[in-house]
Amino acid sequence: MAASVILLPPVTHPDYFKVISPTLSVPSDPRVSIPVGLLACQRDPLLKELETVVVSSAISNLQPSSNNGAKKAKKSVIAPPLPQNPLIEVILHDTVIFPEGGGQPTDTGIITTLNDGKQWEVVQAKRHGGHAVQYIEVKEGGIDAAIQVFTPGVKVLVSLGQHGSARRYDHMSMHTSQHLLSALLESRHNLPTLSWSLTNYPDPCYVEVPRGMSYDEIMAIQDEANKLVFEGRKVYVEVQELDEDREKLNPPTLESGRAVGKALPEDYTGGVKRVVIIDGIDRNPCCGTHLPSIHNLQLFLLPHTEALSRSSTTSARLYFLSGPRLIAHLTSTHGLLTKTASILSCGSPLVPERVDQVIDERKRAEKRVADLETELAKTLADVLTNDIISAPEGVLYKKHIHRVDNTSNPLSFLTAVSFATTNALPSPPTSYLCVLSSSPLPQTSSSMTVLLLFGSDDKIVKVAGEALRTKLGVKGGGKGQKWSGKFTGVWRQQEDHLVEDMLKEL
Repeated sequence: MAASVILLPPVTHPDYFKVISPTLSVPSDPRVSIPVGLLACQRDPLLKELETVVVSSAISNLQPSSNNGAKKAKKSVIAPPLPQNPLIEVILHDTVIFPEGGGQPTDTGIITTLNDGKQWEVVQAKRHGGHAVQYIEVKEGGIDAAIQVFTPGVKVLVSLGQHGSARRYDHMSMHTSQHLLSALLESRHNLPTLSWSLTNYPDPCYVEVPRGMSYDEIMAIQDEANKLVFEGRKVYVEVQELDEDREKLNPPTLESGRAVGKALPEDYTGGVKRVVIIDGIDRNPCCGTHLPSIHNLQLFLLPHTEALSRSSTTSARLYFLSGPRLIAHLTSTHGLLTKTASILSCGSPLVPERVDQVIDERKRAEKRVADLETELAKTLADVLTNDIISAPEGVLYKKHIHRVDNTSNPLSFLTAVSFATTNALPSPPTSYLCVLSSSPLPQTSSSMTVLLLFGSDDKIVKVAGEALRTKLGVKGGGKGQKWSGKFTGVWRQQEDHLVEDMLKEL
């Protein structure tokens, strides 16, 4: 008989969510929206869908441009882009779609109207006061018709969907890992978390601490965190009524003096205070969604900190990965390592050694090329010098030499030729003017040809440079007895002839 395997969906443990205020309860009246702090997504973070009813709906004034511009660059938490289609704002009795807050970005999801089975995309969710507002994209039928669909009392199925579930799991993994990391940094090294950033997937997130950390300190924190992960410490959420005046004036602290969470937002009117607890490790007020356990949150810390300077204080960022981002990082890193090993024709463990060898060989090759270019420049300079010295007295010696050079800096070779020529000539030298040009191969309409003029008379050099600017469109300038410029396009015999004509006119 063949063996069979049944995969059961993950379940949140029954002790995860607990209301500790005797007068606080989750509203059951379907005409009332459950406040942020008591939402289904916060009571059971693994719940992916829920039947509920519409409380209210309205046309949204949120504009797509609000996701762009300078403010976007300053925010680490970037909400999904808003579509160009109109939006409506819908408040439900309850929801599994988390509105942004606590440093955690908004969820996305799907709302299905049960009377006709039509699906509506929730592009963002935000907290307005104490209410969770879903922003729904209206793709067809008109916005007025959409408002009629979401009249109060209409039954709907709200779900995260496949994409939304993956997004939520990533956010929860990083958020819960941040709580674990911040608690260990504070308790083991007296390093409070000044701020943290839940960046866009798959980038590493970071916590900001007051100083840089050594490699040994970082590895010790990583080892201890993963020991706790292996133990499978549970996560709990305690909810109580909020003393708004006290909380806004005095953010809570632990016995050690550690500040646990910022003061409440000015617009928060939910009346609920949530404390996220990692068993035996941390207690921290937070409105975000967190995994019920840290048992699968292997934590990887990038083994260095990034220093930041702000006025008279210096802080540092410690980057970390966990959950789906850690898997993505390992997959990407392994792929890069395997590709590099293939290019270098060696096994993965030998990549560092082969890279060192390649770099060393390149340095020696560049040194050989530089030496050969110096010799070649001197040879060309000797030819020019002999021709200049042999020129009739009282006659301006004029010469144009064009060459092909595919190096990244052909002007350096032309400059070497000019220096070698100038140094080899007697003083005072015979009157002369030399034009050196260098083009890449092959050439295109955007190719760049460099030109260098040098001579015995700075006035003649200046006149020749201006002539090149006028006749060939060369852009450049110079000072004294040297002038350099660039010609964009294909350098052909026609350009050679124009240079020769310009020299004849001098």
